[in-house]
Amino acid sequence: MNYILFDDDHRTNLLPLTFTRPVADIRAGILTLREKWEWYLGAKTSTLTQKYLSRKYLLKSEDDNILINGSVIPDPALTELVKNLNPGEQLVKDELIIAFRVKGEVPKNVASFRTNKEIQFGKDIQTISETWDIFAKNDQLLRDDFRLITKGRKSQPVSKTNFIRGNPEDIFIEEGADVEFAFLNAEDGPIYIGSEAVVMEGSKVRGPFAMCEHAQLKLDAKVYGATTLGPYVKAGGEVNNVVFFGYSNKAHDGFLGNAVIGEWCNIGADSNNSNLKNTYDFIRMWSYAKQTFVPTGLQFCGLIMGDHTKTGINTMFNTGTVVGVSCNLYGAGFQRNFIPSFSWGSPLKMTSFKLEKAFEVATAVMKRRNKAFDEIEKEIIVHIYNETAR
Repeated sequence: MNYILFDDDHRTNLLPLTFTRPVADIRAGILTLREKWEWYLGAKTSTLTQKYLSRKYLLKSEDDNILINGSVIPDPALTELVKNLNPGEQLVKDELIIAFRVKGEVPKNVASFRTNKEIQFGKDIQTISETWDIFAKNDQLLRDDFRLITKGRKSQPVSKTNFIRGNPEDIFIEEGADVEFAFLNAEDGPIYIGSEAVVMEGSKVRGPFAMCEHAQLKLDAKVYGATTLGPYVKAGGEVNNVVFFGYSNKAHDGFLGNAVIGEWCNIGADSNNSNLKNTYDFIRMWSYAKQTFVPTGLQFCGLIMGDHTKTGINTMFNTGTVVGVSCNLYGAGFQRNFIPSFSWGSPLKMTSFKLEKAFEVATAVMKRRNKAFDEIEKEIIVHIYNETAR
């Protein structure tokens, strides 16, 4: 069967993170939503997404296709129903389309697509439908992914130089990882260390926690769950309930809490974000869909940062701050609670990041990880620049 993951209306709620990726490529837990679906389906997927992203995230269409909502989090029971859909059947939860099977041409407007037979899913489902869902749901998703990817497998031995608290079976270390002289506390949740990852001396980790392949925890890092370091992420200082998608750095001291950091970001030394108001009020956050600040229902809510954004040393973010794609931020004082994409400057003066300079920086940064800022990547950045120019 040919499986296609599609973006629905949740995509707009998930900006700025979905400016540069389909919804299915959001990381929540250890795996991305796509990786979760592919694990359960036992098959590769392709993508139906925005036209400007389609050269990077390809659509593979066949005569018979099952299309799956990329914002839905799979589980075994849901996956079985999806796999067993008949042609013309559609699986829904109330008004939300979960999946449908169609023969022939793939519909372009899946949000309003209806098939001949609608099947209501009788149980609760989980989705990533707001940016703050990513860190708010990360605790449970980390636990679920840990069970999924370690089931029936044996961890590499935990070196005796480490200090262990909790059940040693809740610590899983992949081959090639380097973990020495660290404090690993798995009492409150599991700890997963990916292949070729490095936990440097003196690091203190409380689960649930995961670091993917080639990620690094710097000397004396202090990490609280539920935190995920995506591939090649470098993290140091104090980190609490943060999801780094991949290839980003927060390598120095400073606090980051209840946050989501996209790819190719760099957070300068001693930068901090607030995640709790002095008044203990619930936090509002900028919504691209509503074009205003909306309630999150959360008392702890820190920072959402789009891809390719950089901060200078001592940059300060207030509670509930949203930063767009390819910003360069620095200067004294708190940044604004919403910073549009391609902003360059300080709280006192902000101007626009020139496109050619943005290309220059992205090229240099990606080259350090042996990745190319090619024409496809450039087209995506140009589209976002034009879309957000106002």
